[in-house]
Amino acid sequence: MSRIVLSFPADTALGGRVAQALGAQHTPVGWRHFPDGESLVTIEPKLEGTDVAILASLREPDALALPLRFAADTAREFGARSVGLIAPYLAYMRQDTRFEPGQAVSAPLFARFLEEGFDWLVTVDPHLHRIGALGTLYRIPVEVVAAAPVVADWIATHVPDAVVIGPDSESLQWVAAVADAAGVPYQVLNKTRHGDTDVVVSLPDRDALAGRTPVLVDDIVSSGRTIIETIGHLARLGVPAPVVVAIHAVFAGEAYTALQLAGAASVISTDTIAHPSNGISMATSLAARAAVRILDMANSEVPR
Repeated sequence: MSRIVLSFPADTALGGRVAQALGAQHTPVGWRHFPDGESLVTIEPKLEGTDVAILASLREPDALALPLRFAADTAREFGARSVGLIAPYLAYMRQDTRFEPGQAVSAPLFARFLEEGFDWLVTVDPHLHRIGALGTLYRIPVEVVAAAPVVADWIATHVPDAVVIGPDSESLQWVAAVADAAGVPYQVLNKTRHGDTDVVVSLPDRDALAGRTPVLVDDIVSSGRTIIETIGHLARLGVPAPVVVAIHAVFAGEAYTALQLAGAASVISTDTIAHPSNGISMATSLAARAAVRILDMANSEVPR
C-alpha cells in the first residue's frame, strides 16, 4: 500500500513529521495566486492506487476552502484510491445554531462541504459547544485526537511543580485530563464575557498555588483576553509568572505579543497551527489516527 501526505504550504513542517510517522511519502502542495486572486493548486501527479492524506490546518478557512477541495478532487483525478483530510485545527465549529434570525448555521454547512471532497477526517480537539460528538456532525468517518496526553507529558517534563489552571468552565475537560495525566493539581476559574475583548475572570485559590508554577491551559487562544485577565489576577496574588499552553494557537491580531507583554513566563503551543510558539508536536498522534482510517479504506470493498 502506498501512502502520500500532501501538505499545504503553512503546514509543510508538520506534514513532514506526520509523513515520517505514517511511513508515507511527503510532498508539499503548490499554491499560488493569479493577479485576479484566483488560486492555482499543483499536486504530485503520480497518485494511481495511492492512499492520500491532505494536511491543512484550517486557521484561515475561507482562504483555504476552495484550494483544499481543488487538491482533493485533483488527487482523485490522478487515480488516488482514497483521499482523507488531516485538519489539526478544524474551523467553523462556533456557529452550530441560529443565534439571530437569518443567520447561516455554518458548522453543518462546512461539514457537508468537506464531506464532498474527503473520505475521512482526522482533527485535534475540535471546540464542541452544543454538538455532543464530532461524529454526529460529519457523515464521513472522523478521528478526534486528544491533545491532553501530549500536553501532560510536556508539563511533567518541563514544569513538574505545575498547578494547571483553566480560565473558564469550558476548559474543564482539557484541564482535568492534562492535570491528571501529568500528576499535578488543577483549578478552573469562572469567566464572564461582555464582548469580544471584554472579559472578567474569577480569582484563583491562592493557597492552592503556593509553591507551584501556574500553567494556564486553554484549547483555543484567539484574542487572548481571557488568558491576559488571568495573568493579571495571578500577578496581583504575587505568584510566579505563569506558563501559557495553547492547544490551538489561533492568536488573532496582536494576541501573541499581548500575552508576552502581559507577563507570561513563556507561551507554548502545539503544532496544530504553525506558529513560532510551537513546542509540543501532535505529529505522532495524528499519524496514528490517520493510519486507522487509511487501513479501514484499504479493507473497504467499495472505495469511494
